[in-house]
Amino acid sequence: MSAHPDVIQPETTRKQAYEAGKLAKRLRHQVGQAVADFNMIEDGDKVMACLSGGKDSYTMLDILLSLQAKAPVRFELIAVNLDQKQPGFPEHVLPQYLTERGVPFHIIEQDTYSTVTRVIPEGKTMCSLCSRLRRGALYAWAVANGVTKIALGHHRDDILGTFFLNLFYQASLKAMPPKLRSDDGRHVVIRPLAYCKESDIADYAAYRQFPIIPCNLCGSQENLQRKAVSRMLHEWERQNPGRSETIFRALGNVAPSQLADRQLFDFANLGSREGAQRADAHGWLAGAEGENNH
Repeated sequence: MSAHPDVIQPETTRKQAYEAGKLAKRLRHQVGQAVADFNMIEDGDKVMACLSGGKDSYTMLDILLSLQAKAPVRFELIAVNLDQKQPGFPEHVLPQYLTERGVPFHIIEQDTYSTVTRVIPEGKTMCSLCSRLRRGALYAWAVANGVTKIALGHHRDDILGTFFLNLFYQASLKAMPPKLRSDDGRHVVIRPLAYCKESDIADYAAYRQFPIIPCNLCGSQENLQRKAVSRMLHEWERQNPGRSETIFRALGNVAPSQLADRQLFDFANLGSREGAQRADAHGWLAGAEGENNH
């Protein structure tokens, strides 16, 4: 990407190269920090980088490749793409790019597109079903090929968006963890871009000139709840720069005793006197309902 050192560059080009270098260094540091903080990659791991053809997964793969050579542990990296058989999908783009980069890769061919368009009525959100089918195909390949870690390209803004979606629409305080074990216990999923903001990733992808492949399956569904939440976060950040970073840090600074989840904190026995008889919930509810009848 950089020019020959003997060539005199215009001032704007030198400045752009300098800023691009700073950006790359920042992203490498953030990914390295996330990997270290959550012990995402261990010695001998076989990491499957799920590559969709979007800016996020390209950036994740690129940064992991740059860290692989100097990492304190040895790990294998393989890029895997699920060809969902969307009409007009440029099947040659990813194999050509990965071959030129010398990256081991595999293309899974599974027609999830027909399934999603058949099951979901026109105009309805396809993301949930599409995500489940895609995840199932990738998990199955991981099991069959000895993968120990599955790397996804979700970034900080994805994590924040999921947090507010769950808060506003599901009445729950949860987001996307940087590292998790799947429900069946067979897979460990990691998100190396957890500390990276989307705008940095977009700038990096543009500088690196990744061959972006747009998703035509759901890209036209502009009124999705996630898009509304994204607009809200962008407006907050415009009005109060740094607010998104503060909220993200809050996700790692949880005080269960200051919330109201009785499964996380034993409120019932907090301050209870030893030997005191405790009334059950039905008794209190009956009393409250009785007051309303007077």
